[in-house]
Amino acid sequence: MRIAQVAPLYESVPPKLYGGTERVVSYLTEGLVQAGHDVTLFASGDSETAARLVPGCPKALRLNNYECNDQLAHHFVMLDEVMRRAQQFDIIHFHIDYMHFPLSKLSGLPQVTTLHGRLDSPDLLPLYRKYKTMPLISISLNQRKPLPWANWIGNVYHGLPMDLLPFGHGCDKYLAFLGRISPEKRVDRAIEVAKRASMPLKIAAKVDRVDRTYYEHEIKPLLNAPGIEFIGEINEQQKGEFLGNAYAYLFPIDWPEPFGLTMIESMACGTPTIAFRCGSVPELIRDQVSGYVVNSIDEAVQAVGRAATIDRGACRAEFEQRFSAERMARDYVKLYESIAVGIGRSQAPESESDTLLTL
Repeated sequence: MRIAQVAPLYESVPPKLYGGTERVVSYLTEGLVQAGHDVTLFASGDSETAARLVPGCPKALRLNNYECNDQLAHHFVMLDEVMRRAQQFDIIHFHIDYMHFPLSKLSGLPQVTTLHGRLDSPDLLPLYRKYKTMPLISISLNQRKPLPWANWIGNVYHGLPMDLLPFGHGCDKYLAFLGRISPEKRVDRAIEVAKRASMPLKIAAKVDRVDRTYYEHEIKPLLNAPGIEFIGEINEQQKGEFLGNAYAYLFPIDWPEPFGLTMIESMACGTPTIAFRCGSVPELIRDQVSGYVVNSIDEAVQAVGRAATIDRGACRAEFEQRFSAERMARDYVKLYESIAVGIGRSQAPESESDTLLTL
């Protein structure tokens, strides 16, 4: 198939540091190319891909924000280029939320949107009702709950390349926290769990500008506790060692997480995840196989004590079976084909991810 992937411009594809959506777009794009498809990637000019790259801006916007005052402007320039070339593709796959909806509705071109973020904002209700025919793909079944009536044509869990992260043995006996520091990610919970479990905690996380005040006032004072180490933002090469050497990974979220890529990254390393029951967590973590799903700090502390009973080989096998990039690409191609031949919503084939769990 001739496939266009349209990525956000905030990070490169793949991102140099943090960037969940752009990372998934990269894994999907490379998987489609390896499967023999003709793929064009619309992304920032510093992206790296085996596909045909059409730059939407010279450099990713987040790390280049001192030169960029209006990030939306670059996205609209990219959208114009996508529409100019649209007839070259059998399917256009958007990863930029609803930004393209007016153009796609008017054009009638074969297209689909994977929604990567949370959908529980009241502001989204009139928008998705206005564009209720737009074909959408969720990244977890829980993500759909605020908009159950939307035109969901499939659910596809994220996947990682099988050789991306090495299997680890947890030899350094510390707890790990990875991602970003924000109120919903609850690194404060991770610190409390580590202190009560009497285990060291290493925090590898970025601090966005919007969360800087929260970090300075709420989190930074907690980092002075014994055994708490703040590493900062790490890259892909550092991530394997960071997660693989960890005794367990803490995912103490307090929001409707749409997916949570770090959970399957930890799984790929064989490291059990201790995650709070929010959003997609019960879909991704198989209790007592790839970790523990908990409801409180008390339960999390107890789970730390049981983490050594998790078979790290079985944890890795769970990743290989459910969360490979090859499986993700295969699921998406099924959905692309259904759209390209004009199959309606009720006839769209079920992806493998749809069959894993029903909420």
